[in-house]
Amino acid sequence: MPSPTNRVAAMEGRPWLARIGLVAAASLAVAAPASAKPSGDQAWMIRMLACEAEGARMEVYLPQSVVFADHGLRAGQTVNGYYTLDLTGANKGKSLEPVRVTLSADRTTVTVDQYTRGLRPTRIPLGGGTVDFDQRFGTAAKCGPFRAQDPNFGN
Repeated sequence: MPSPTNRVAAMEGRPWLARIGLVAAASLAVAAPASAKPSGDQAWMIRMLACEAEGARMEVYLPQSVVFADHGLRAGQTVNGYYTLDLTGANKGKSLEPVRVTLSADRTTVTVDQYTRGLRPTRIPLGGGTVDFDQRFGTAAKCGPFRAQDPNFGN
């Protein structure tokens, strides 16, 4: 078997061979999945709130690990979730935005803080109501009850 020095010397006259090796390595890197590891519990989200305004639909999603915990979302607790703004009618699709969601200490409102855009937090009655998310798309949004899909919520 040739020594490493002899192998390098044998390759010096063949730069094309090194290029083929680089192309093969790059092809394998692109073809391989980015991550074979499954997502954690924080990646599984559940819609907890749906609102509609003229030409827009807003939804708030929270992690299933919070929603299905024995205690659920506790009074005064703040969790990270996602807010969607669906402007499909304006051909703008649906974007996901990280938000902080807090259940009030008296369990009467939920506050959605769109901190990435510097907007004022939006307080939404737990039973639903009309609120303003922002002045461009989310004014006079009619929201359904928070966690409406769970008939035992609040009991």
